[in-house]
Amino acid sequence: MTGRADRSAPPLDDYPEATETEDRQFVTALARGLSVLRAFQPGDGVLGNGDIAERTSLPKPTVSRLTHTLTRLGYLVHAERLGKYRLGPGVLSLGYSLLANMDIRKIARPYLQELANTSGLSLALGSRDRLNMVYLEHARDAGSVTLRLDIGSHIPIATTAMGRAFLAAIPENERAYLMTAMAERAGPAWPTMAKGVERAVQQVATQGFCTSFGEWQHDVNAVGVPLRSLDGATVMALNCGGPAFLHKPEKLEAEWGPRLVNVARTIEAEMQNGFAAQGTW
Repeated sequence: MTGRADRSAPPLDDYPEATETEDRQFVTALARGLSVLRAFQPGDGVLGNGDIAERTSLPKPTVSRLTHTLTRLGYLVHAERLGKYRLGPGVLSLGYSLLANMDIRKIARPYLQELANTSGLSLALGSRDRLNMVYLEHARDAGSVTLRLDIGSHIPIATTAMGRAFLAAIPENERAYLMTAMAERAGPAWPTMAKGVERAVQQVATQGFCTSFGEWQHDVNAVGVPLRSLDGATVMALNCGGPAFLHKPEKLEAEWGPRLVNVARTIEAEMQNGFAAQGTW
């Protein structure tokens, strides 16, 4: 059993973005350039302009100009023999700069690892990236069967414990906006997904954590807990999960869910005590 990141939808279409007609401050050219970078996903290797155009819904001539510019800036590398592109060192440096400056990762890491070692489960800290959650930190027990996900992996919001925990903690108007966008993407599957989200909101309100038992992938069970900054402006989430044949819902709800809540509260307390005044998350 392996957990697989969701790669079913083109990154640009994850949810409605502002346009230059709606927002005079919105720079469409920049948004298009970023959408080209988002088109590259784990395992892709190289992509041609046609591949990128298909994933972003941008005209191929526009993509050609953008890939040329991004190559000149070091964010893409042109594989001349193949006539295709791969991500360049510039993207990597941006990612490392972001992660290196997120103090919450340093604080969360030992607590996640400790619970992973105790439970045999896979644990992660994540933040929203459009209609997905992206892993910012990850821990697993070396001797356990866990999910094949790591830092940078993307998982959907609506069906995962991490995503649902995030939804439960954000303001209602923001949740409604995301729910509308997810409904458009999910199509006929949405009513079932929506019920899972509604249940998760109630679970977080009453017990501090929510569940996803076989709802993202049929062979994965997990619990999730929201993580909030001192001022409530930043919401992230933790999850704790593993193969369904090893980790039953009863155990996750009775033991590991409450333990994950304690981990979240500990991380929040350390952030508030040590870093909140500096505004580092």
